[in-house]
Amino acid sequence: MSAPASERLLLLDSASLYFRAFYGVPPRSTGPSGIPTNAVAGFLDMIATLVTRYRPTHLVACWDDDWRPQWRVDAIPTYKAHRVAEDAVDGEAVPDELGPQVPVIAAALEAIGIPRIGAADYEADDVIGTLAMRHRGQMPIDVVTGDRDLFQLVDDASGTRVLYTARGGVRQPDLVTQSFLAEKYGVPTGEAYLDMAALRGDTSDGLPGVKGIGDKTAATLIWDFGSLAGVRAAVAAGDPRIKGARRTNLEAASDYLDVAPLVVRVAHDVPVGDLDLHLPDDIADPGAMSRLALEHALTGPFDRMGTALRSL
Repeated sequence: MSAPASERLLLLDSASLYFRAFYGVPPRSTGPSGIPTNAVAGFLDMIATLVTRYRPTHLVACWDDDWRPQWRVDAIPTYKAHRVAEDAVDGEAVPDELGPQVPVIAAALEAIGIPRIGAADYEADDVIGTLAMRHRGQMPIDVVTGDRDLFQLVDDASGTRVLYTARGGVRQPDLVTQSFLAEKYGVPTGEAYLDMAALRGDTSDGLPGVKGIGDKTAATLIWDFGSLAGVRAAVAAGDPRIKGARRTNLEAASDYLDVAPLVVRVAHDVPVGDLDLHLPDDIADPGAMSRLALEHALTGPFDRMGTALRSL
């Protein structure tokens, strides 16, 4: 068995992937449990594909222990407010057939031996940000997600990129590097993307942004003034390059811009402890795997996962 040429860390935005699996994989036969398993099967197949293609030595399934942290809501009350459902688990609107599959996914990860890491009061994005910063410079890092928010972590110097699955899935993701950010969004770095995102806002997350400022205008402002802080300083100083309605809208959004960076920036200091992130070279608990495979009719996905691990 050949060893990987070098170390590589894969950080999975788990909910992003299992939601994609749920909507992308057709309903399949259930096992004795009667629980639907299309999201479980699709999620496991995604990981097997990623392991086979990118050959990571370290892999983490990052978890939303709190999908809408109160500290973000306190800063911007509209944050993810449109996703709240009073009758759903933890207040989050989750399709009826997906909810029962999430514990099965967690059990499957444990059986395989893939660490699943979350933290109270933090989202998976924050866990990803913390682990990316902790291991930056030690090994290349790939963040696997369908969420543009994590573009802020892109850093060519340390080999940190995003495998963006929104269009092509895990088989044909967009490889988001600084050149991708420059070409697609007109910003030079992940940090500049963060500033642009705060200005632009994001309706899918309930972030209003600054009126009249979309991707193009936000990117131009960041280029011209270096950062969001530079834009705000220029407004405060009466810089003539910012005038008319644009100045009026930026001034009116002052309170929002005071807190937007806090909400948009992923945390870098989540208390996740020092954990072994090594990817096993075979299924860690074959007995647990067999029980899950039989109970939920998941033999095929588990077999593919085992084959992927043994190929490293």
